[in-house]
Amino acid sequence: MSRDVTVPSVGESITEALLVQWLKNDGDQVKIDNPLFVIETDKVTLEVTADTDGELKIKIKEGETVSIGMVVAVIETSGEKQKERSEKPREQEREEDTPTVPQPSEKEEMTDQTKKNELEKKKIPENRETGEPAEKPQDAATPKDNIAPSVRRLAQENRVNLSDITASGPGGRITKGDILLFIESSGDRADEPDTPSPDKAAREKAEPDKIEQAKTETDSVEPDEPVTREPMTPIRRKIAAHLLTARQNTAMLTTFNEIDMSRIMALRQAYKVPFKEKHQVSLGYMSFFIKACIAALQQCPQVNAFVDGNDIVYHHYYHVGVAIGSGKGLVVPVIRHADRLDYAGIEKAIVDFVEKIGNNRLALADLQGGTFTISNGGIYGSLLSTPILNSPQSGILGMHKIEKRPVVVDDEVVIRPMMYVALSYDHRIVDGREAVTFLKQIKACIENPERMLLEV
Repeated sequence: MSRDVTVPSVGESITEALLVQWLKNDGDQVKIDNPLFVIETDKVTLEVTADTDGELKIKIKEGETVSIGMVVAVIETSGEKQKERSEKPREQEREEDTPTVPQPSEKEEMTDQTKKNELEKKKIPENRETGEPAEKPQDAATPKDNIAPSVRRLAQENRVNLSDITASGPGGRITKGDILLFIESSGDRADEPDTPSPDKAAREKAEPDKIEQAKTETDSVEPDEPVTREPMTPIRRKIAAHLLTARQNTAMLTTFNEIDMSRIMALRQAYKVPFKEKHQVSLGYMSFFIKACIAALQQCPQVNAFVDGNDIVYHHYYHVGVAIGSGKGLVVPVIRHADRLDYAGIEKAIVDFVEKIGNNRLALADLQGGTFTISNGGIYGSLLSTPILNSPQSGILGMHKIEKRPVVVDDEVVIRPMMYVALSYDHRIVDGREAVTFLKQIKACIENPERMLLEV
């Protein structure tokens, strides 16, 4: 027997997906939970696994759009394969017993009249007066139809008339070798000035500007330059549409500040080893910034709110999205109730999301419900940027690279590891005062980590 392999449902609003890649080949033996193929929607990339053992028979090729519930392959179990093997010899026996009747070939079926017609089509008519072959039929390909742009350019540079060239390439094409051979055999002919015809001379005299413009445009065209065109993936299309919507439908503004990272770096250096030994996860900077953002959101609730028509929806919970880059685009999984998690819980949640993204196991529910977002461009070397809102959210914090810079501390110039931070916000509900207060609170928490422990 066989089992259908279908496209699973990934959410109520998702009706179709792109079959990105087959991880198994047609005819491969698969086992339960073996990854079979990868689908991609406008929100998530998902890896689909086998639910039974057997031989895979692929029906839909990768790169095609499939609907939810569509059968893309079947898995034939061992019982089905044994049945096919037992029936195959019987079919062969029946085929051997059936006498074969020789079929006439195409040559035998052609009548003399058909042959005559075929010959007439190939024959080139002669000129009755001179006995010379007449012009080729209009539907025959002329030399100009078979000329590559590089060959045409070579002929123009050397003032060679293409009608004088004898083509030697496949399909009657004129090659560069034909041009060079003609130039060599013509001696100084190619070096002679090209005398324009009367019509051409009159046209150039009447419209010198247009002729010069056409020559300039022709010289600037590079038809042989390589390009690659490929369609946008569903996730990339969704990202583009989402960011464009945020720019068009919000009054986005960005404010900046800088943070001295000395204290937080010293704290992390002192406790990262015992922290990992106890919690089996590394201590990063993201958990400190998430804790600082929660403290700032509690102080400035407008940043944690949405605009819904003519209403403002305030959220009394903190679902923080963390922007994570992947090979197919930026995704923002959401850490739910981040205020209830300790530092280890936040770091473990981030590690789990990274593993899901790497294994194409990120669920649609992991991306929904965020109230605020943090993006760390510093891991790619960004010094300063203006992050775009993750609509309909009203705020996003941009972290950047840590760089040693001279700063003034107690009237003295010292070298400190500094980080620029940026807050983009929806100015419709967040005023400049709240935005600046928000960043000042984050700066105070990171430069004095004990504030987060004492919740002050």
